[in-house]
Amino acid sequence: MQSFTPPAPKGGNPVFMMFMLVTFFVSIAGALQAPTLSLYLSQELAAKPFMVGLFFTINAVTGIIISFILAKRSDRKGDRRRLLMFCCAMAIANALMFAFVRQYVVLITLGLILSALTSVVMPQLFALAREYADRTGREVVMFSSVMRTQMSLAWVIGPPISFALALNYGFITLYLVAAALFLLSLILIKTTLPSVPRLYPAEDLAKSAASGWKRTDVRFLFAASVLMWVCNLMYIIDMPLYISKSLGMPESFAGVLMGTAAGLEIPVMLLAGYLAKRVGKRPLVIVAAVCGLAFYPAMLVFHQQTGLLIIQLLNAVFIGIVAGLVMLWFQDLMPGKAGAATTLFTNSVSTGMIFAGLCQGLLSDLLGHQAIYVLATVLMVIALLLLLRVKEQA
Repeated sequence: MQSFTPPAPKGGNPVFMMFMLVTFFVSIAGALQAPTLSLYLSQELAAKPFMVGLFFTINAVTGIIISFILAKRSDRKGDRRRLLMFCCAMAIANALMFAFVRQYVVLITLGLILSALTSVVMPQLFALAREYADRTGREVVMFSSVMRTQMSLAWVIGPPISFALALNYGFITLYLVAAALFLLSLILIKTTLPSVPRLYPAEDLAKSAASGWKRTDVRFLFAASVLMWVCNLMYIIDMPLYISKSLGMPESFAGVLMGTAAGLEIPVMLLAGYLAKRVGKRPLVIVAAVCGLAFYPAMLVFHQQTGLLIIQLLNAVFIGIVAGLVMLWFQDLMPGKAGAATTLFTNSVSTGMIFAGLCQGLLSDLLGHQAIYVLATVLMVIALLLLLRVKEQA
C-alpha cells in the first residue's frame, strides 16, 4: 500500500491488524537474538566479560547516533514506511552476519552498525502507528497499548525459543530464523502498511524538547529512568551468565525466567493502565521502584529455580509499570509536547544501555557476577529518592 488509505468505518480494520502482526514479528525476532547474545559472545567468540559489556555499550552508543540521524531524515522526508523497509533489510543482513561471522572486531564494527539500523525499526513502527491513528481518528492510547502487548507476548515466547534453538541447533539456526522473521516483516510492511504524511514539524519537537528539559521535575525523572534502565539492562545482560556460571543452572533456564517475567508484565501493564486513572502515575511508578529495589538483592538470596521464578513477579511489576507509565509521566510533565516527552523516555533507555554494558563488563570481570546485583540495589535506592522528588504533573 503506497499511500494513505482510510479504514473501514465499522468493524475490524485490516491495517490495524497488520500493525499488530508486524509488531509481533519484529518483536519476536528481537526476542530471539537479545537473550542469548551474551552467551553467543562468550561461547562462539570466546569474549571475556569486559568485552561482552563493551559490545553492549558500543551497541547502545551506535544505536543512539544512527537512530538520531535516521529520525531527523524521517521527520524531514515524512516517509517512515520506506525507512522501515530499509531497516528491515539491514536487520536481515545483520542476522546473517551474526550467523556466519565469528570475528569480534567485525561484529563490533560493521555488525553493530547493522544492529543500530535494526534498532530503528520498532520506534519508527510506533511513530507510523501513531500518525495513522491520528489521521484515522482512532483512540491513540489503546492503539499503542495493544501494540505494546504484542511486544510483551513476543518476549514471553521468544526467550525460551531462543535458548532452545541456540543450545539444541546452534546459533546459525537461531540467526537464520531471525532473518526469516525480518524478511516476513519487510514483506508485510511493503504490502500492507500505509505511508502517512507527517503531522508535526521536526523544528517544533526540537523546541519542545529544549524547553521541557529546563524543568527540574523532568530532569529528575530522566535521571531516575536512566538508573532504573541501567539496573534492568545489567540484569538482562548478566543473568544468563550468572545462573549458568555462578549458580550452575542450565543455560536454557535463563529463557524461562525472561519469558515468565514478560508473561507477567502483560496483566501488570493492563492493571497499571486501569489504576493510573484513579491513583495517578507517580504512586504506581514508586511502587514499581520499590519492587525493583526488592528484586535485585533477592537474586542473590534465591539460588533455586523455584525461588528465582517466584521473584520474577517483582521484576514484572517493576518493568511492566516503568515501561508503560514513565513515558506517560514525561508527557504529563511536558503538556503539549508528547513527541519531545517520548524522545526523552527512549533516550533514557538508550543511555541506560550505555552504562549497563560498561558496568556489567567491568564489575563481572573484576568482582564477579554477584557485584552486578549489589550495584543494582544501590542504584535503585538513588532512583527511588529521585522519583520522590518528582511531581505528578506540570
